Amino acid sequence: MIVTRLDADQVHLYVEELADLMADTVDGGASIGFLAPLDRAAAVAWWKERAAGVAAGQLAVWIARADDRTLGTVGLAFPDKPNSRHRAELVKLMVHRDARGRGLGRRLLTTAEQAAADAGITLLHLDTETDSPAERLYTSAGWTRVGVIPDYAADPGGVLRGTTLYYKNLGTTAPTR
Repeated sequence: MIVTRLDADQVHLYVEELADLMADTVDGGASIGFLAPLDRAAAVAWWKERAAGVAAGQLAVWIARADDRTLGTVGLAFPDKPNSRHRAELVKLMVHRDARGRGLGRRLLTTAEQAAADAGITLLHLDTETDSPAERLYTSAGWTRVGVIPDYAADPGGVLRGTTLYYKNLGTTAPTR
């Protein structure tokens, strides 16, 4: 399994595989902002839109590949305001259902955390569906649970669910990005 950070051109290169991964994630019941069944064209368009953020340095995206397939991804979204350059949001951590249970989610999470720390980011935050399997990953990786916002977003089936907010302190260095 190789984990690679993508530039904007590579986002376009892997857009079809990223769309397939997103569709599998949504079809598997993960609440990542989309309803099932996820229209493949909509997934492709969503990923293509992300390339501009990558090019502008507002988003970092990593993919995990094995056997000529993209099996996972994670991103870091960087705020654009001067008073928030010390933090980033962990976004769209996805692992294909065929690759789950082998530590890939943890590897992607660790990759993003290390890259954030290397860039001088001192605070990460995220939100995830309350009572989802993802909560176990974040808790076991040292993330701190802040609280729950009830009925925050619809799950892939359209049912409103709560979201749990988490953060992780990475250190006290100044951002270099």
